[in-house]
Amino acid sequence: MSHIPVLLKEVLEYLEVKPGGKYIDATFGAGGHSKAIAERGGEVLGIDSDERNVILSVAKDQKKEDSSSAFDGAQNDGRIKVVHGNFADIKRIAEDNGFSDVDGILFDLGLSSEQLDDAERGFSFQKDGPLDMRMHVEEAKTAADIVSGYQEKELVTIFYGFGEERRFGKRVARAIMDARKVGSIKSTAQLFDITKHALPANLRFRAGDTARRIFQALRIAVNGELANLEKALPQAAALLKPGGRLVVISFHSLEDRIVKNFMADAARDCVCPPEFPECRCDHRAFMRVLTRKPVTATEEEMAENSRSKSAKLRASLKI
Repeated sequence: MSHIPVLLKEVLEYLEVKPGGKYIDATFGAGGHSKAIAERGGEVLGIDSDERNVILSVAKDQKKEDSSSAFDGAQNDGRIKVVHGNFADIKRIAEDNGFSDVDGILFDLGLSSEQLDDAERGFSFQKDGPLDMRMHVEEAKTAADIVSGYQEKELVTIFYGFGEERRFGKRVARAIMDARKVGSIKSTAQLFDITKHALPANLRFRAGDTARRIFQALRIAVNGELANLEKALPQAAALLKPGGRLVVISFHSLEDRIVKNFMADAARDCVCPPEFPECRCDHRAFMRVLTRKPVTATEEEMAENSRSKSAKLRASLKI
């Protein structure tokens, strides 16, 4: 399955890509957004915490005769540079690579099709593989470590907080504890089967809905995704030049809430609690929100790319 970048037209519109501009793709992935930015004359720094994406991009760059390359020469003439790193360190990474005072920064927070399709990564319950879920191998903790080592209360907290699985989170956590008495839980198929049989018999035909939330929760916990996003957004804003644009695509409500709140606070002159009689924060607006409501995919895009169905884009401008 070839990679189709989500909301590509909208990303280019809100980034307002211009020739000679400098842009950061903080979640490089398969490089679709970066390629489109470079094709319009932008210079791109791609950052990816998944070292496999970085290695793949270099291999494609070197194999110039391969017309299927995602970059079609854009990397070869220096318009795209890809580095391995976590966007929680975006300011340091950008400055180390000469990308301060940039014109635009993009975060596409979803997993790529390649990551989901690779059973060895353990991101999807639809393919049997190791219960891993690490974005990069330097992470010491895998999803199997959490499932096998955390206490029931800790699992419930993860399923509630990161997966928003409040209906069956406790049942799944209890089922995991019971399964651990029999043997270790090491594969995605094992966890899906445990999740399915934790549900009432008449709802097991919809086990995929619960499993999706359980797997999401574990992936977020393994990679610290929400904490990293909270760290990255202020740094990204600081890297933008006046008039620069921040564009973020999220795929679930937890990410979207963080992005929405950050952009709203950045556009306000005061962020004191409502009960304060007067401002004590000395906060001044430094961004202007460009999207009053999140931008979503068209019916045509959703029909072509099912991954776009849950995508929400928000954008702000540095003032």
